[in-house]
Amino acid sequence: MNPIAFGLLLAGGAALAGALAGVVAPAKVRAAAVGVLTALTGVGGVVAGVAALDGERWSDELTGVIPLAPAPVAVDALSGVFLLLIGAVAVAAGLYSIGYGDPSHSDDRGVVLPLFVAAMLAVPVAASVTTLLLAWELMALTSLILVLTDHRRRPEVAEAGIWYAVMTQAGFLAVLAGLAVFASSVGGEAFTDLRAGAGDLGDGTRGLIFVLVLIGFGSKAGMVPLHVWLPRAHPEAPSHVSALMSAAMVKLGLYGLLRVWFDLLGGGPRWWGVVVLVVGAVSALYGALQASVATDLKALLAHSTSEHLGLMLLGVGAAGMLAAEGKGALAGLLVAAAVLHALNHAGFKTLLFLGAGSVLRATGLRNLDAMGGLIGRMPVTAALVAVGVVCAAALPPGNGFVSEWLLIQGLVHAIGPEGEGSVAVAVSMPLAVGVVALTAGLGAIAFVKAFGVGFLARPRSEAAAAATESPAAMRLGMGLAAAVCVALALGPMLLTHALARVVEALPALGADDPVRRDGVGLELAAVPGSMSPFVLAVALTSITVGLVFSLARRRTRNRRAVPIWGCGGVHLDPRMEYTATSFAEPLTRVFDDVLGPQSDLAMTPYAESRYLIESAQYRREVPDRLEARLYPPLIAATSWWGERARAVANGSVHRYLAYGFLGVVAVIVVIGVLG
Repeated sequence: MNPIAFGLLLAGGAALAGALAGVVAPAKVRAAAVGVLTALTGVGGVVAGVAALDGERWSDELTGVIPLAPAPVAVDALSGVFLLLIGAVAVAAGLYSIGYGDPSHSDDRGVVLPLFVAAMLAVPVAASVTTLLLAWELMALTSLILVLTDHRRRPEVAEAGIWYAVMTQAGFLAVLAGLAVFASSVGGEAFTDLRAGAGDLGDGTRGLIFVLVLIGFGSKAGMVPLHVWLPRAHPEAPSHVSALMSAAMVKLGLYGLLRVWFDLLGGGPRWWGVVVLVVGAVSALYGALQASVATDLKALLAHSTSEHLGLMLLGVGAAGMLAAEGKGALAGLLVAAAVLHALNHAGFKTLLFLGAGSVLRATGLRNLDAMGGLIGRMPVTAALVAVGVVCAAALPPGNGFVSEWLLIQGLVHAIGPEGEGSVAVAVSMPLAVGVVALTAGLGAIAFVKAFGVGFLARPRSEAAAAATESPAAMRLGMGLAAAVCVALALGPMLLTHALARVVEALPALGADDPVRRDGVGLELAAVPGSMSPFVLAVALTSITVGLVFSLARRRTRNRRAVPIWGCGGVHLDPRMEYTATSFAEPLTRVFDDVLGPQSDLAMTPYAESRYLIESAQYRREVPDRLEARLYPPLIAATSWWGERARAVANGSVHRYLAYGFLGVVAVIVVIGVLG
């Protein structure tokens, strides 16, 4: 049997068994059974993905899945890298879920978890419009059910679910419209038909299809301003579901864009790349800025997802511009950087969301201002989260550093002699380099704040002071994610052939191998540049060990002990510590015009006299300014139309039958006129 087919069969069987276990397994072992089978579903995805990246290809037509028609499926290297990504995240999340659940709360949605993983795996396997849309919608439905897990206990979960449902369905409609126009224009809906007929489409039709799929896939990827569901849905979902959504599901927006743009449509004009580059740059900057001022740990991670997906879109947009000008080598390098960053982001974002869940389970807290001192109470979680923080902040030797270095290399060389071309390239590439640099700085601030305020110093609440380490299953899930991060950081050279096959699967790029293995390092194939993450890690580790050893020796010398200078006070109180809010205060002042912070001072006087103040409460928050400007008018307009529609939808069955009859007549008339 083809190893890809074997992996997918294993994933499908494990997902069905997991769903069945969620229904029939005894309550005592239900979480373990569902978690193990979810992890096994992920193993199937990993097997299929590794086989595809190793050069295997597989295609088939499944009967009985779609009424009256077979369901084409196919796996190439581009599908393979996303199967590997989803499967690896599912393995860690599945094992972690065994220890995450509250034993006193019967989680009847455990049945959906393996189905959600299977639905995500089905998206990159689909090879027709109908199959893709079915998998996409199943993924959206199962993820929505999981987001709503705690809606009975916390009202804000229901609100997050409504936002997520509306945004995901709006995105689905855009993808549906774009692919429907595509399929109707070429006279077939299989991907082979789309590829064959794309060259005959007019520029207007191609542009319309591209804009529609960009909106649809971009909303799933958290593209600004369609990102509003991320900071709501990710924090409210169970943490292992947040990891699956943030580390795996949003990447399918990137997959869809790459598949349609560089494969099915066969590439596009330069303005497509300009649009994606600008949207990616805005998303990266805005997401990093929101993350750096956020005080909710899981919301911070959600904004960070928007930031990193923005960087990937920036790289893909730059690649589209260069590919349109015939510079396939640089375009391939930038797409390889984006894909590698997707893998790296999946690793460290899984680790960080699972770490946030570990903190949430131990303390019940998401607010960084109320944490502190967790490193002494949860040492394993703190050490693993530290690995994720280094990777997410793109600090060497983390895996995020490697892919962002590749991205910078592609953009810098596009400015130089190798990338000489249009004015658009000459203007946009230096700006893109600046955006990546500024984003990296803001991202580092956000994660230094998250770890420093959350895990160091003294506890700032009783819950933080009483925290205990997480169960073994949760530590195992986090440990696996950390191990993947370390492997990706030290061994990206092992992925050079896989990245070459991914680029090869996108013929519109016209690129050869983007990177080569050079001993224990990476070497850019078409332009000068090389690095060795392994040597860099060894050098940094040696320097760190040397400094620690030197400091340890100095501590052993005789020294005079004196009291710490405390500004006149000798008692250190947790209220003296930096909180997340105070840490971000200087940044909030610098970007005041962009962030628009809101503050409020409430004074409560004594009953005897309004001039004597009993208490004062100062509140400051940084709302999402884009959301505040864009969405209230849309919501108001939708509500207005909804009120008017009450007269149309009055509950009369006869009226609804008349609507259906008139609709059918209208469709027949349109088909008759156009035909």
